[in-house]
Amino acid sequence: MHAFATLNPDPLYPEKESERHPNKLEAWGTAALRWLGRKRRQPLSRTRRIVARVHRETQALGDIDLAGVRQRADEIAYDLRCNGITPASAARAFALIRQAGRLTVGKAHFDVQLMGGWAMLQGMVAEMNTGEGKTLTATLPAATVAMAGLPVHVITTNDYLVERDAQIMSPIYEALGLSVAWVSMEMDIPTRRQAYQADVVYCSNKTLVFDYLRDLIVLDGGKDEDALRLERLRGEQGRLSQLYLRGLCFAIVDEADSVLVDEARTPLIISGVQEDDTTDVTRQAMALAGAMDPAHYRLLRGERRVTLTELGREHLRAECAALPAPWSIPFRREELVLSALTVLHMYRLDEQYIIRDEKIMVVDEFTGRVMPDRSWGQGLHQMLEHKEGLALSEPRSTLKSISYQRFFKHYLLLSGMTGTAAEIRAELGRVYDLPVVRIPTHRRSRRRHAPDAVYATLNDKWAAVRDRTRVLHAQGVPVLIGTRSVAASEQVAQVLREAGLPAVVLNAKQDADEADMIAQAGQMGSIMIATNMAGRGTDIPLSDAAREAGGLHVILTERHESARIDRQLEGRCGRQGDPGHVEAILSWEDAVLDSVAGKAWAKPAQLLRSMGGHGVAARWLRYAQARTEKKLARERRHMVAADEELENSLSFSGQGD
Repeated sequence: MHAFATLNPDPLYPEKESERHPNKLEAWGTAALRWLGRKRRQPLSRTRRIVARVHRETQALGDIDLAGVRQRADEIAYDLRCNGITPASAARAFALIRQAGRLTVGKAHFDVQLMGGWAMLQGMVAEMNTGEGKTLTATLPAATVAMAGLPVHVITTNDYLVERDAQIMSPIYEALGLSVAWVSMEMDIPTRRQAYQADVVYCSNKTLVFDYLRDLIVLDGGKDEDALRLERLRGEQGRLSQLYLRGLCFAIVDEADSVLVDEARTPLIISGVQEDDTTDVTRQAMALAGAMDPAHYRLLRGERRVTLTELGREHLRAECAALPAPWSIPFRREELVLSALTVLHMYRLDEQYIIRDEKIMVVDEFTGRVMPDRSWGQGLHQMLEHKEGLALSEPRSTLKSISYQRFFKHYLLLSGMTGTAAEIRAELGRVYDLPVVRIPTHRRSRRRHAPDAVYATLNDKWAAVRDRTRVLHAQGVPVLIGTRSVAASEQVAQVLREAGLPAVVLNAKQDADEADMIAQAGQMGSIMIATNMAGRGTDIPLSDAAREAGGLHVILTERHESARIDRQLEGRCGRQGDPGHVEAILSWEDAVLDSVAGKAWAKPAQLLRSMGGHGVAARWLRYAQARTEKKLARERRHMVAADEELENSLSFSGQGD
């Protein structure tokens, strides 16, 4: 922290009880604080003007060295804290950060990156194509706000990317006199608390939210301001010394579509061991559900839920007549049996979950990624363990819980960056007040798209993928095959191996090994199979030979529930002006057609299928994808309304205390 920081020893509280955090800020400039709350935004035409301003300021800087950068950073920081962040002061800061990047990491920000940084500085989401250098772009708003004396969180999706980005970009911040740190789940408590004191903190969304919940647990003894000030005087003995965060002031969310929308419904829960033993209840629920006839329930696969028929309720009432609580309570026994039916009929191995080290591991269906530290609540996890014949884990009781959506709305200023935000522009604006700005590419795209091919069955599709991959491999073209699930990855890998093709399956767990593997996908003759989102955030450099062969060739084997995920996979090729090709090889048995699988759609689907032709079938699949995406958007809107209702109830309860 700069020596001339304005110290404010008093905690700063937002108005809502649910948003209170006693350690909001240790040091900041009041002018910068006023700017942070104003959210003054300018259209893209104004955003373009920042580029000309930065170039003028760069010329004014001349060829200064690192010592000159450090001295100039103190002057700009003082101006930012006294007068706030204006277009003129931001341009001076951007020019200096650009010079620091050139001197330390050998990278000067492109014009489009300056535009993206300015958009984020105003509290927007910058949509930048995959490979346009979002990691470097984030240093512009992050360093500017940090120089203004405000704590900054740069948030991404996993600990590997957190550490990688912080280490690569730390020389830029250090040249400006700013401290930078990263936080991971493996860090011990003292190290993590110390890391959060840095000017710029890189962290994953999961780690950040859990540390926020831990702070709330520490404060459960009371949030009275006077009491907390007295505790501060006690030094290390006060509760404030046990807190992690300095406050929720300014956040830059990388992969904003995944964190703010796809993960928005995920509840983050800190739990303790539940004292009641529910083992017998779990086994009874699974036994009752397994003994039910198909006439006792309805499987609504399109809605991913199960309902009981009247016959099923009568059967359940008769079976539970002699059983004690909770089976004597009608709504509770129905709830338990419905959960068991869902586990039996809706949760499938290698799709919703996998088994690793004799434990159930949750698979994120939207990304195809294994989430080893996540578990289902309401007894579902224990029911899955019983279904697979595993030892039942201890049930957990909730201590603190919050959704990503509610958490990120607590920031004074929120911004983000991603390659795919156009489809969720309305949601980001409605839920988070985040406009989306499309940033042009640095170089003209050379990516070429082939027409979709649609086959009758899954076996025909895999055969077509095999034949296409064999042709491309013979030409030396690197191939990346995208699948929707872990099971599909293994299936296509088996088909390719039987054909003698050297396919490599990318592990679904994001870590350094996965990043190393995905980085090799651009080598001559490489064949990589991955779920659609695996390796997201990792660059795929092309070798010279692969570039001469035509660049990376991406094959989509299934349309996802959201077109954004397809665009993310397509964006793996043709980065920064490199050549690349994309094609989709699909089938009439793909899961995306579940949204149009009802009786009302049977005749149109049969007619289109009998007509043949890839073009008509491809349009039908895209229509099914659009229907599914609209349904997901409706579900997210319902969740928004539920969260707002909960916020209102919390506020009302606080007024009554």
